Amino acid sequence: MPLVSPRLTDFHGVQRPQEELAFAIPHFDEDIPLYLDPFLLWASPSQQDQALHTSLINAFNQLGHTYRSGNEDDAVESLIRASECDEVGLGSSAKRKGKRIGETKAREVLELFKRIPHYAKAGFRHFEEIQFFVEDISKDRISDIACNFLKSFLIDFTIDECQRLEIPRVASKIPDLYDYRQYGFATAEGIELPANPETGEPLILVPKRWLRFSPWINYDDYFRHYCPLDEISHNPEDIGRVEVLSYNRDNYGAVERYITEKERTFADCANDPLFSQIPVVSAKRKLSLIENLTTGKTGNADREYEDALCQLLPSLLYPQLDFAATQSRTESGAQIRDLIFYNNQSHEFLKHLMDDYGSRQLVFEMKNVAEISRDHINQLNRYMTDTLGKFGVLVTRHPLKKARMQNTIDLWAGQRRTIVTLTDADIAQMVELFESGQRLPLDVLKKKYVEFHRLCPS
Repeated sequence: MPLVSPRLTDFHGVQRPQEELAFAIPHFDEDIPLYLDPFLLWASPSQQDQALHTSLINAFNQLGHTYRSGNEDDAVESLIRASECDEVGLGSSAKRKGKRIGETKAREVLELFKRIPHYAKAGFRHFEEIQFFVEDISKDRISDIACNFLKSFLIDFTIDECQRLEIPRVASKIPDLYDYRQYGFATAEGIELPANPETGEPLILVPKRWLRFSPWINYDDYFRHYCPLDEISHNPEDIGRVEVLSYNRDNYGAVERYITEKERTFADCANDPLFSQIPVVSAKRKLSLIENLTTGKTGNADREYEDALCQLLPSLLYPQLDFAATQSRTESGAQIRDLIFYNNQSHEFLKHLMDDYGSRQLVFEMKNVAEISRDHINQLNRYMTDTLGKFGVLVTRHPLKKARMQNTIDLWAGQRRTIVTLTDADIAQMVELFESGQRLPLDVLKKKYVEFHRLCPS
């Protein structure tokens, strides 16, 4: 079985968790659900970021100048080329492939430089504003346009990070590289970048400090808190996006007031982490829910048990283990749900699991049953492949009965495979350590591993 949701660092054996890296680790088979927010560059204390924002806005405004000067087709072509940036892998695509805007949409955007007097005279100071006037322009498009205009810097950033982490690079062809001297896009060849091993296509890294789930300047925020709905219609509850965009095009002042307020509160704008731990109070609630559930499937208890663990365990084990995926599989007629984690080997115990068991990823199989059966153990044993390694975790309600514990010991004796069990009591101890901060919840898993091997023949 291949790696689940494989990442660049895991493929090249970079033993660093996401938290320690300056960039968002790209996945090979899907986008990262975050977006580059240009406002973070504008609000940054770094002069470099501020200068990059100025370059970005100048490049976008240059399109407007070209369009208004009569070279409409050139401006439209450039905006279309800027509208998708597959190399960065940001957004919501499941295949790392996006779609550019069409000519009609590009002209609609560029017409803002003619239609709205403010932009015709002064241009944009935050090009994210286009989403307030043009339909189907949202955070993914804003992010891609920004990435394309900043691609030269992102390439240099990528090369520096790859050299520092010793990530291999190959000569690549970049079809849309913006040239600030020529005010247009050109194709560049021979640039050495990391590549997706599945497709051979180049990968470009993006600084974490620029990423958010939604731009600081965004339509939903404007509509909920700032849009003068009463001026648009006597029935605000019936107002749709089309009506708002139309109003904005004829009443730029409403958008201007919103932008001014977002600039005034810029200190509140911060990048979003790729993973956020749940609060301690939420962890305790999840534990209480687990402890009060009945075993089995009655009343959907098995699903509630799995859902609670899927929210709890990634937070308890972070940042030593990065969450990879929740995965369901069917085996022998049974639906089995797993949690998969990347093994960054950032802890001596995790390095041991890699060295001794080949565990590039760790699988936690969840079973809301009164008693673990031989079939449960055999199911997990068959799932421990060369990729996942010969170490697995059963998360269940109660300790194994003597006969089942002997099954796991026999697996160790015959195949050098280890299955460790975490019970309700173990999860409670992990939550207690999570709350106190005195030790790592991962230490509970290590303790169970040590206890198991004391029972095994030497």
